[in-house]
Amino acid sequence: MKVRILVVDDHPVVRRGLKSLLGSHSGWEVIDEASDGAEAVDKSGQLIPDVVVLDISMPKMSGLEACRLIRKNTPASEVLIVTQHDSPQMMREAGAAGARGYVVKSNIGRDLIRAVQATSEHQPFGWDQDRTARSDQKSSDLI
Repeated sequence: MKVRILVVDDHPVVRRGLKSLLGSHSGWEVIDEASDGAEAVDKSGQLIPDVVVLDISMPKMSGLEACRLIRKNTPASEVLIVTQHDSPQMMREAGAAGARGYVVKSNIGRDLIRAVQATSEHQPFGWDQDRTARSDQKSSDLI
């Protein structure tokens, strides 16, 4: 089964880099890209990607708000946050918004492929090793 991915970041160079890394993986297809949160929500609703790779800091609508709306409007799509914010607080906020995974941009080369693989299989990635950022939810809610 082909994994369909939407890449969302406000920086064109970052989008190109993400698309290049993801597109080189056999069985994955980057179906489109978006440059802000509002565009991400619209395209997610139209395209129903398996995974949305989403930056947090963007114009028009933050990645966290976009994540909430994508998870509400397109529950079949998993969200993987890819951000420069390496903080437990931001990880908690991303988990509360509905993100399945979290990768810090400085670790993209090491973590992106594994993170997309995990999130495409509806598994958490990047949270504290022993628990997800959604630890306040029952584990059955994460499946």
